[in-house]
Formats: sequence, C-alpha cells, structure tokens
Amino acid sequence: MWYVIQTIGGREQHALNLIAKLVDTVVIQELFIPRCEIMKRIGGVWVKRADVMLPGYVFVVTDDPAKLESELRKNVPLFTKILRNNDTFAPLDKEEIAFINAFAKPGTRVVELSIGVIEGDKVVILNGPLLGQTGHIKKIDRHKRLAYLNMTIMGRQKAIKLGLEIVRKQT
Repeated sequence: MWYVIQTIGGREQHALNLIAKLVDTVVIQELFIPRCEIMKRIGGVWVKRADVMLPGYVFVVTDDPAKLESELRKNVPLFTKILRNNDTFAPLDKEEIAFINAFAKPGTRVVELSIGVIEGDKVVILNGPLLGQTGHIKKIDRHKRLAYLNMTIMGRQKAIKLGLEIVRKQT
C-alpha cells in the first residue's frame, strides 16, 4: 500500500535521506518524492531542473504502516507523520496511485517536461506526459512555462504544477 508522510515544506529531500538512513529497510518497499521537470530562468538563461511536485510530502510503499510510524517517531529527528483518516492510516486509493504512475516514471518518479503548441484557443500537446491529458489542465502560465492540474490526494484537491514548453502559438 502507498502512504503519504507529511514533513516540513522545502525539507522533503532531507526527510527522505533521514528515513532511508534511520528506518529499518524491511519496512519500506519504496520511498520517493514525486518531482517534475520545469524550466527555470536563472541568470537570464532557461535551465531545466527537477522540482518537488507536492511540497511537504514524501511517499512510501509499505505493508506495515504502524511499524513505520513507530520507527519514524523513534529514529527520525525531523517532523515526519503518516497521514491518517481519524485514527487509521490512510493509504492512497487506486485512482490516486494511477494518477501518479501515469505522469511520474517508476524508478525515477520524475515527470518529464511536456512540449506543446497553442492553436487558436486550444493547447495541443506534442509529446511528454501531458500527451492526451489536456482535459486535466486547469491553467497554463506560458511565461513560467508551467501547466497547472488538480490532483486528488487523500480525498482533497491539490493543485500541482508540471513543466510545459509551448514552442509556438498559431492564431
């Protein structure tokens, strides 16, 4: 089952490193932070970089969330908490897992940059993970080269950003 560990925003990689180092590896099958490739302007030059897709969250695949929670409390000196519904651990449902798997490649868990064009008032994705997913796009920021999508995680809507390079606009 997939679970979400909440941690301090901006400290996801540090939390992941501590968990990987200090928690019994038998408990964890996979530990990752979903990332997305985005274009960032640094010093006047556009540079491709991987950014955290869901700030404040680390994902874990485990069959024993109670033991994992115990190990987190005992061994990890950083705020880490498995998300729950009331008093029970809340795994991600199949749709949420499918959404993440549809965009982020297993192994790297990085959503690649998509390439698209604007034809009239429509966005046409030429390649990348957003190909065939234009119905999920809620907003496009051409200047920052981002597409915003809504994702349901733990029963709540969460806005996520993915990299989208618009190579041309036709009227």
